[in-house]
Amino acid sequence: MQKTSARLLALLSLLQARRDWPGALLAERLDVSPRTVRRDIDRLRELGYPIAALKGPDGGYRLGAGTELPPLLFDDDQVVALAVALRTAATTGAGIEEDAVRALATVRQVMPARLRHRIDALQITAVTRPGTDPAPQADTEVLLTLSTAIRARETLRFDYRAPDHAPGPSTPPPRRAEPHHLVTWGSRWYLVAWDLDREDWRTFRVDRLTPRTPTGPRFTPRALPGGDVTAYVATRFRGAHHPDGTPAWPCRGEVVLHLPATEITGYVHDGLVEEVSPDRCRLTLGSWSWPSLAALIGRFDVDFEIVGPTELVEAFGRLGRRYTEAAARSTSSNAPATSGTTPLDTP
Repeated sequence: MQKTSARLLALLSLLQARRDWPGALLAERLDVSPRTVRRDIDRLRELGYPIAALKGPDGGYRLGAGTELPPLLFDDDQVVALAVALRTAATTGAGIEEDAVRALATVRQVMPARLRHRIDALQITAVTRPGTDPAPQADTEVLLTLSTAIRARETLRFDYRAPDHAPGPSTPPPRRAEPHHLVTWGSRWYLVAWDLDREDWRTFRVDRLTPRTPTGPRFTPRALPGGDVTAYVATRFRGAHHPDGTPAWPCRGEVVLHLPATEITGYVHDGLVEEVSPDRCRLTLGSWSWPSLAALIGRFDVDFEIVGPTELVEAFGRLGRRYTEAAARSTSSNAPATSGTTPLDTP
């Protein structure tokens, strides 16, 4: 029979593994009598673990939630997963970087040497694209408030701050929405919700959102466009819309590139790539001007056909003439002299 301390740890590990445990099954797994199980349960309770007794023919036990967090047991894989999650917390935009660092230090201190070496070898650095501003941090309390409303299916009332450059009143009216999902995209947090005033789906940036209390009435969840939240968010952030639902780019065009879709998909972060044939793909892209859009497409350095619109065709024509004239001027200015002397000539 195991010593009492080892048996208590084994019992705690079993209680964490599933919701309800019949007393007889616990006794069988630990190879002790039901009476010993009852005594060990009492010892765990004295240590602060909230364990409820279940009524019924067989009786049983359930590890519940208490007023304080008691010590927990993790297997090796769980410890590694926890450490990886804490190391990557800086990329979540949830404003929990310092807490994550402290939590990782606490976990690492009690790790066995074999796990500590594995965790220390894992070095992760969050890198943003050059020229981009750091992603704004979402308030942890706001994230918890939104998550609670989503789980309870309660209508949200909130203030939503528009971008600094966006026109409109300095103090916009409160918004009302049925919250469905919290998602992360590009190190930012977004709330996917049904906007009750606009009667349409919207994605709201959490760092611009301030919930109001109390929440509104309960609602019945609606079906998301695309079937699930992944399909919906992927469509929204392909450049078809801004997160608030307004059109993203004033200029959008389509071309067919003479390249397989698999070769350019990884380089198109704000567009749509569709396979046309094994060596052709259709690219839908947007930009702030037609010449800019034409230049973006030209960077792929392959032959292509313009699908439309006419403005894109005209932009390629203007750029073509501009590039041709620039090349001609460069050629003429760099042409070698045909007469006279050079600095290396001797009189």
